[in-house]
Amino acid sequence: LHVDRQVTGCSDHDGEQAYNLDGEELWFADFIKKEGVEPQPPFVDHMTYRDGTYQQAEANQQACKTSLDVLRTAMKDFKIED
Repeated sequence: LHVDRQVTGCSDHDGEQAYNLDGEELWFADFIKKEGVEPQPPFVDHMTYRDGTYQQAEANQQACKTSLDVLRTAMKDFKIED
């Protein structure tokens, strides 16, 4: 059995999109260089992600930041009980 994970997260100033298999990072979006990175070592059979994966990561970041704004607005007047 293998554990396959996708991580997507964002803040006002930063974002993350990555794909992992069994705890090893297979691909991540470098939003500074505006490209996908496949940090696999040279001694393994290289896996590659299809064209458009980075563009999808950028779209996911836009959706994440929109959701973050909506949640902030919704929670603005929410009182935390002690």
